[in-house]
Amino acid sequence: MVILASASPRRQELIKQITSDFKVITADIDEDKSYVLSPLDAVLDIAKRKGEKIHKDHYEELVISADTIVVHKGKIIGKPIDANDAKRILKELSNDIHEVITAYCLFKKDILIEHYVISKVYFNKLSDELIDAYIKTGSPLDKAGAYGVQDNDKFPIVKSIEGSVTNVIGFPVDEIKQDFLNIEKD
Repeated sequence: MVILASASPRRQELIKQITSDFKVITADIDEDKSYVLSPLDAVLDIAKRKGEKIHKDHYEELVISADTIVVHKGKIIGKPIDANDAKRILKELSNDIHEVITAYCLFKKDILIEHYVISKVYFNKLSDELIDAYIKTGSPLDKAGAYGVQDNDKFPIVKSIEGSVTNVIGFPVDEIKQDFLNIEKD
C-alpha cells in the first residue's frame, strides 16, 4: 500500500499511472515558513515536511509527498486568493515564460528519495475576455499560477511546454515511477 500525502485531486488521478494500490493521507503543515527560502529550496522543504509528517506514523509503508510551485522572474506565484488575484496573476504570466517546479519525496523505512523536476511553460498572449471566461469556471482558483494546463483545450493559455507536462499538472509521473520502482526493489 502506497500513501499519497496530498489532497490534490490531480495528484490522486496521476498516481494511478504508477499504482492503483494507494490511499490518501494529508499532511497539514505551515507552508509559509518555507517561502523565506529560495524557490527551489522552498518547494523541496515543503514536500519533505509533508512526507515526514505522514512517514513518522507509517514507517513501514511507502509514502509519496509532493509540492508544486510556479516561478516567474525569480518570484514564487502561489494559488490566487480570489478571482481578482487570479486575473492579476494571469495578466502577469501572459505572453511570457515561467518555470513550474515540483519537488517530491519517497519515504520507506530508513530510505528517503528526494527529487525535483523543472518545466518551462510558455504562455500565449491572453485577452481580458479569455482571462475573465476562464476565471468564471473556478478552475484557476485552486492552482499555483492560477491555471491548469489540462484546461488548455477550452482555454488556450499555454503556448508550449519544455519538459514534463505531468510536472506542470503537479506530479511528474515518469520520474516518480522510476524512483517508485527503485525503492520497491529494496
